[in-house]
Amino acid sequence: MKKSLCWIRRDLRLHDHYALREALHEADECLVAFIFDELILDKLHNKNDPRITLIFDSLKEIEHELNKHGSSLIVRFGNPVEEIPKIVSEFKVDGLFFNHDYEPYAHRRDTEVEKILRAKNVEVFHYKDHVFYEKKEILNGSREIYKVFTPYKNKWLETFRAQEEHIPEYKCNLKKLSEIKNSKNILDHDWLTEIGFLETECVLTGGSKEALKRLENFENFITNYKEARDIPALEQTSNLSAYIRMGNLSIRDMIRLAVEKDNAGYATWLSEIIWRDFYQMILEAFPHVDKHCFREEYDSIKWLGKKSDFESWCDGQTGYPLVDSAMRCLNTTGMMHNRLRMVVASFLTKTLLIDWRLGEKYFAEKLLDYDMAANNGGWQWSASTGVDAQPYFRIFNPYNQSEKFDPKGIYIRQWCPELANFSNKSIHSPHDTEMEEQLGAGCVIGHNYPHPIVGYKLQRDRALSMYKAVK
Repeated sequence: MKKSLCWIRRDLRLHDHYALREALHEADECLVAFIFDELILDKLHNKNDPRITLIFDSLKEIEHELNKHGSSLIVRFGNPVEEIPKIVSEFKVDGLFFNHDYEPYAHRRDTEVEKILRAKNVEVFHYKDHVFYEKKEILNGSREIYKVFTPYKNKWLETFRAQEEHIPEYKCNLKKLSEIKNSKNILDHDWLTEIGFLETECVLTGGSKEALKRLENFENFITNYKEARDIPALEQTSNLSAYIRMGNLSIRDMIRLAVEKDNAGYATWLSEIIWRDFYQMILEAFPHVDKHCFREEYDSIKWLGKKSDFESWCDGQTGYPLVDSAMRCLNTTGMMHNRLRMVVASFLTKTLLIDWRLGEKYFAEKLLDYDMAANNGGWQWSASTGVDAQPYFRIFNPYNQSEKFDPKGIYIRQWCPELANFSNKSIHSPHDTEMEEQLGAGCVIGHNYPHPIVGYKLQRDRALSMYKAVK
């Protein structure tokens, strides 16, 4: 074909990009476009949302690279179902290329765009790029979707090894980019004002260069990843999740590192990548999980928690130090350690007895790395309502979790500084200390830091009764 258009969405990079590679290969010249989707942005009530900053960082990096080849990123704001056909008509495009997105809204959007363009005799091509294996590529012996992770993982690995661990790299020949000048390019036009957001700081710098640098740095401590990843004070996770979400890295970038050595740390990293494929597959195959429990009988649970307790959880004021530290970190940075995501989710659902959907929604508003499939899967796992979820009677004890994964209270002291002068033993449950110790620590419970808003043991019994009622 003469001219192609690559529509980038959650794949904000110019390397190892399947749709872009094909768009460049199949046409004499290629355009690249990004749409600020008003239907998504309208749902973001915080107009200082730092995720927009990460997107802008990525788009600016892409624009600089396109400029080197005399091209420019086509940027629009609106409904993609309307904007993509407009771009196709304006630039006389023969074919549209994009990578799959498995979220329910994205699937409907992409289907509608394809329908409109095919009616105009414009070819449409779309590809698997966001995951390594899609829905129908990993099936059980009955040719059905796996609903338990471990056999899915085993089949994933079996399939991968049968391919002799071939990891393709989709190299993009940017010399075939269309030479265009763009008066509303991402560098010169005030897009923030146009889309209704304000400039804000972010704890991360977006873009593929930073992502690849962090991936390379992760290799320095991935050997110990299996053990160290559970200790939030060590900061020895990859810290790549936001970049993965934005598509600054490809799934293949990650897997190449994961299979580099035969070591428990590398294997654990690969397992986390497989979990990602698993949750994307579940969302694609069972889109009802967006609003409902995967195990539909749990939709009838009568959640007993109070609104005031939910607000205390959001604010990091529950009187449970590890939970409060994690929530304060989230509210300040937009990031949360994976172990702590499980702790605070179990606490909300099984100690405060509050619907997991409220927690999922709050995370969706705050997390820099928010991904519907992973967020939904994680919350439903913790609430025991989801695919391959922990049993409903497995309830994290927040005190035990604190003592085990922050034994010296390093993380708690960072995010709950009012507790800093308690001993390593007392800091996990400061409300149990004598007043003399509280005065010595400069923190009176109930004055400088809240009493626990609920009693763990009592709430555990209530949780078990709440779940048993629907069994």
